[in-house]
Amino acid sequence: MSSNEIEQILVLGGGAAGWLTAALLAAEHGLKQGGQCRVMLVEAPGIPTIGVGEGTWPSMRDTLRRIGLPEIALFSHCDASFKQGSQFIGWRDGAAGDSYYHPFSLPHGYFQMDLGPYRQGRDYAYGVSAQAAACDAGRAPKQLATPEYAGVLNYGYHFDAGKFGECLREHCVQQLGVAHVQAEVVAVEADSGGFITGLKTSAGDTLAADFFVDCSGSASRLVGEHYRVPWVSKTQVLFNDRAIATQLPYVNAQASIASVTKACAHANGWVWDIALPSRCGIGFVYSSAHQTESEAESAFRQFLQTRAVSAGLDAERIVPDLTLRKLKFEPGHREIFWTHNCVAVGMSAGFIEPLEASALALVEQSAAAIRDFLPVQKSGLRAAANQFNTRFQQHWQSIVDFLKLHYVLSKRTERYWSDHRDQASVPDSLAEALALWRDRAPMGRDIAEAQPLFPAASYRFVLQGMQAECSYLRSPRADRNNAMAGQLLNEVAQQTRRCLDGLPDNRALIDAWLAGPGAH
Repeated sequence: MSSNEIEQILVLGGGAAGWLTAALLAAEHGLKQGGQCRVMLVEAPGIPTIGVGEGTWPSMRDTLRRIGLPEIALFSHCDASFKQGSQFIGWRDGAAGDSYYHPFSLPHGYFQMDLGPYRQGRDYAYGVSAQAAACDAGRAPKQLATPEYAGVLNYGYHFDAGKFGECLREHCVQQLGVAHVQAEVVAVEADSGGFITGLKTSAGDTLAADFFVDCSGSASRLVGEHYRVPWVSKTQVLFNDRAIATQLPYVNAQASIASVTKACAHANGWVWDIALPSRCGIGFVYSSAHQTESEAESAFRQFLQTRAVSAGLDAERIVPDLTLRKLKFEPGHREIFWTHNCVAVGMSAGFIEPLEASALALVEQSAAAIRDFLPVQKSGLRAAANQFNTRFQQHWQSIVDFLKLHYVLSKRTERYWSDHRDQASVPDSLAEALALWRDRAPMGRDIAEAQPLFPAASYRFVLQGMQAECSYLRSPRADRNNAMAGQLLNEVAQQTRRCLDGLPDNRALIDAWLAGPGAH
């Protein structure tokens, strides 16, 4: 190769973001896989990962398949369970029975017609998909004989984020040929054109590379600190900037495992509730402008008390001893993500809030885009950066709009929720879309991106779940077909019965899978 070619890729930072990025790049471009690049990951020893986000989108299945990680390894090493979507509790008005699902499976007949007007009063998710009923019944999304990464119902994962990073590290080093260097980076070296040439360590060594990926978390050592790319705050749209997290044990080893992320609305925020085989991860997300830290901790402990009692635990003994981790963040993202020969991925690029598990999905999308855009010649870096930045500026705006949708439709009366409905806090792009959706359901052409993180179907589930009014007067003519609607709804009912009869219990499947051959 000539000196103008990209031969060495350096990923700065470990954790799930760093190792997932290194894996996708090594699987495609690494020397061990027949590619042309050496991939190195550099992380400081003893730096703990935040590891709060434990949920993924179904895209993770394709990502893990592509890097060659067996699905059973995820369950064996990462305390993983299935995730089939999200359940939102108390978001509409907080009244009894206020709950809806945003499942991962598309509405039945999605590419034929919209079943929204034909549900005859049934909750949308139950009327157009078998997945909501399957989640209610604690069913897994697949059977024991289903091939790995395949499913009867669409699914992603819940897992221990710290263990996931360790699992990826082992796979990267042993199977993909990624060089793992533990060193503290103290300085960045660059040439006269501003391109990074190497990272200097505390030991006095210089780690040289042609291309750098900044996965250094909120510190953003390269894109933020070195290149000083501005931060675009989104606090004026989405107010949450604090979180308190803990872990709650099960009453016994055979307790049921929910296969959805439960998002429970609160007067000044919301609580995530994620079930893993060994414990539940629970956290309170809130706005410091609407609640003090002490008020938030008190509210969270009250929630934990109720949650522990409902799980059959000795709440008076367990809850006071729970360790609470307190986290601060500013919702937002970098103005651009790729500059010169360096690109930010993960929290170094941005973070909004844990709602809808967008963080790891964005890591996947970012790493995949780097993999696909990475030029052979350094002369192609500017064009690749322009394409990447254009795409991910759209991605971030789309994520902000979709998350804001959950709040702006709420009829809760607390100031936190009414402030979210203030039109001054609603992006113009979302306000315009909501005006269109008063007369028809969201369509694919409403989404600016070719490959959105949240497709039109996701908007439909939230709009219908939040009981947003829609006249359907501008629905496509193809959607006005009573006979086809009746047939599709009948098919949903049949699929629901088959899933309830044929799919195993969530924990039972995981236990049987782990007890089988190839589990260890």
